[in-house]
Amino acid sequence: MSLFAKLSSRGKNGLGYASTAEEATAGVSLVGKTVLITGANSGLGRESLRVLSLRGARIFAVARSIDKAAETLRRFGVDGEAFACDLAQADSVRACAAKIKANGAQLDAILCNAGVMAPPELRLACGYELQFFTNHIGHFLLTTSLLDRLSASGRVVVLSSIAHNLAPPGGIQFNNLRGERGYRSWPAYGQSKFANLLFAKELARRFRGTGRTANALHPGIIDTNLGRHQSPGARFVFGLANPLILKTASQGAATQCYLVASPDVAQVSGEYFANCRIARSRRDAANTDTARRLWEVSEEIVRRI
Repeated sequence: MSLFAKLSSRGKNGLGYASTAEEATAGVSLVGKTVLITGANSGLGRESLRVLSLRGARIFAVARSIDKAAETLRRFGVDGEAFACDLAQADSVRACAAKIKANGAQLDAILCNAGVMAPPELRLACGYELQFFTNHIGHFLLTTSLLDRLSASGRVVVLSSIAHNLAPPGGIQFNNLRGERGYRSWPAYGQSKFANLLFAKELARRFRGTGRTANALHPGIIDTNLGRHQSPGARFVFGLANPLILKTASQGAATQCYLVASPDVAQVSGEYFANCRIARSRRDAANTDTARRLWEVSEEIVRRI
């Protein structure tokens, strides 16, 4: 199949690589629903905020500062609440969760969208490698703290990436979560995205027998500020690829908005999606033992920090 055919193909739901978030949620009403979005002030999070609010959702906008979250709500005239949460700081995550609980609202979806990608040098957060902590532990702590606020049919949607394929053998280096045994930016990023995928799968397993769901996704390759740590050479290559493979923010947000909103996936759980349809992940991402171990290790980390 040619590149053009792959990019233009659509699934049984009529959606595909080039579909936008508005197309992926067309005809859906989220009136009376509340959706929490991390990283809501920029990139895919901001577009998800705009589109899901367009469908009637009340938005809990989470960003590193309350001013950034509030400004995004004001910019689009969105009904919602602003919350500050730095996913790299456990105290900030806990404070955010406490404020959301104090609000008293029921959550119909938690969209774990925020993240950091491939800083060139090893950086730590709460004593752990920054990407693993921010992308996985921060979301793990926030989400598990709010499960008692999640509705009976609530959805957890976790932004993973095709970059989970870059994770080291076994997916998670449990003996190197602090990075002290060596750090390479892209394998470390891949490990954090692998952890996102395992988190969604293990959460889905724990949701069995309920009406709740958890899924992970690859949004596509999007030129957002997530790539701010890329080398000038990498950014140049991404720029050259733009006409062919880079998605716009609206196209990149399509799959996560689809998973949050569409009735087509109301009963689908534990899957990995791309282009608004189930996709193939790395084979060892289906290892339930690794997923359980990651959950247990994550719980232990959360207890210590």
